[in-house]
Amino acid sequence: QVQLVESGGGLVPAGGSLRLSCTASTTSFSRYSLAWFRQAPGKEREFVAASHWNGSTKYRDSVKGRFTVSRDNAKNTMYLEMNNLQSEDTAVYLCAAQQFVLATGRATDFRSWGQGTQVTVSS
Repeated sequence: QVQLVESGGGLVPAGGSLRLSCTASTTSFSRYSLAWFRQAPGKEREFVAASHWNGSTKYRDSVKGRFTVSRDNAKNTMYLEMNNLQSEDTAVYLCAAQQFVLATGRATDFRSWGQGTQVTVSS
């Protein structure tokens, strides 16, 4: 497993922006697909976006056009640029990693998880 550390969360007004980062401790970062999930209080963990080892990306429908996932293999870091944030985006955002997987939206696709970073959008 790989250790993952998220950062960049915070409190932002509706319509605002944040950029989350996820840094991985591994010497083979380029082999990993990474994903963002989020979990709001009392709700199930849900898929947000993924950056695959092969360069492709995947998003949940509700964030398409607002969120952009990217990665810098030289820095072992994945990013999530979030724009036009809404109250329903409030959640703990978690980073996940797994080698050579194409995300299906299920949390079980990924074996390594970070601790999460809180994103709160005030309306």
